[in-house]
Amino acid sequence: MPANENSKDLLSVLWAGADILRGKMDANEYKNYLLGIVFYKYLSDTFLTHVYDLLNNEKPESMAEAQAAYEEVYSTEDAEELLEDIKESYHYTIEPELTYTKLAEAASKNAFQREMLKKAFNHVEQSDPIFANLFADVDLYSTRLGSGEQKQSATVAEVVKKINEADLLNHEGDVLGDAYEYLIGQFASETGKKAGEFYTPQAVSQILTRVAIKGQEDKQGLLVYDAAMGSGSLLLNARKFSHKPDYIRYFGQELSTTTYNLARMNMFLHGVDPENQTLRNADTLDADWPTDEETDFDMVLMNPPYSAKWSAAPGFLNDSRFSDYGVLAPKSKADYAFLLHGFYHLKNTGTMAIILPHGVLFRGAAEGKIRQKLIDSGAIYAVIGLPANLFYNTSIPTTIIALKKNRDGRDILFIDASQQFVKGKKQNSMSPENIDHIIELYTARQDVEKEAHLATYEEIKANDYNLNIPRYVDTFEQEEQISLSDLASEFSDISAEMDTAATDLITQMGELTAADADTKNELADLMKVLEGIL
Repeated sequence: MPANENSKDLLSVLWAGADILRGKMDANEYKNYLLGIVFYKYLSDTFLTHVYDLLNNEKPESMAEAQAAYEEVYSTEDAEELLEDIKESYHYTIEPELTYTKLAEAASKNAFQREMLKKAFNHVEQSDPIFANLFADVDLYSTRLGSGEQKQSATVAEVVKKINEADLLNHEGDVLGDAYEYLIGQFASETGKKAGEFYTPQAVSQILTRVAIKGQEDKQGLLVYDAAMGSGSLLLNARKFSHKPDYIRYFGQELSTTTYNLARMNMFLHGVDPENQTLRNADTLDADWPTDEETDFDMVLMNPPYSAKWSAAPGFLNDSRFSDYGVLAPKSKADYAFLLHGFYHLKNTGTMAIILPHGVLFRGAAEGKIRQKLIDSGAIYAVIGLPANLFYNTSIPTTIIALKKNRDGRDILFIDASQQFVKGKKQNSMSPENIDHIIELYTARQDVEKEAHLATYEEIKANDYNLNIPRYVDTFEQEEQISLSDLASEFSDISAEMDTAATDLITQMGELTAADADTKNELADLMKVLEGIL
């Protein structure tokens, strides 16, 4: 479908939409409104476009054209069969008066009421169990929107009008992921709330995915698991690098209900068949999951919250995820608890890739014992040090740890990728060339001066199981040696220049005259002082 000549790009529309809500609530709240409304527009626009295509075997020139065609057929006897076909494919239908196009039209005519959007949300949620409570975080009755129904409806109407300017179907990239990343980057800092803990920048997500999928690109029915899935963008990245993306099965868990719903939306936006997604809203560490579906996965991808607190209750020592290690991750730092959970669910033929703070590489006590056990068993395959300031929620440098089960050998590849970035004003990024270079180093699995080192088990053991990257990859740059003779010559030249300047100054001072005796005497005294100094 051609882009509407009056349409605007998604990010500028989001900015304008945020402007409407910014004075009424903080970023963590209005993010939910914007993403929910964007998602409904996407569902509606997709639905109308499909209706028009079925009727005319071509894409509509505009949503208004698609709306008119839908309204015309809706009153005919063909409507029931048409809607049944769409329901079978998309799991939802939308009545003509509830399409986003119709809601936006009402908003532009000052005829919009919030109940219209609420009805639209309810209709989708009731279409199929997979949509249940999907818009629960979009509170259209919140007093934050204004005092009373009229003001609340007016606020929502302004947002609806603004979002309608975005051409979502022609947006290049991940609609919801891009929207989420943008909102976090622009607005999360306003309140200091770290909504960004749920989002992995695309560059880092790509590296994780390419590391984990290496050698499995041709596998049909690839099983992918993220136990801290956030918005689901990390899971969905597997589609980009699998040669059989339509057969991937996704498993994910997320503690935050809001973010869990976001992941569900993201799956729908990417056309993932409901039968191929198993998502859960729960605490990953509190109880093991999955236990009764697929339990072992080809790819385990994770970007868990860094150094989060968890209970570390003694009973977890009997939990099969942690029992082999004899100790638990400390209460104040759940990093290894997340790692062991993911590793437990990894197939013997699979690969796990997890992002964690550098502290996991060298901290002692319980973490040191867990790390030693992993190293002794050959579980740790590679350690990749990423550049600083890539994430919205932290400026600290992070590391990717790649793990495998039952492999031959216990060597570990260390990669220092700390310089593989593009400098930004607030946040650094990584170019495609940066990403490709890191993957090349990972694939080659050999020493590269100042960038990579394949360390033997004996070497790691001699370092007391410390995996701090500078111990293995020497990035020291020798400073250029200074020639003492050149330095002496330079000092001599400077001294000569200073002497010349001093002589010139005294000469110029001597040429000064004075109109009275007092001034002449002062000048004479000044000359004596200068001659003494210079």
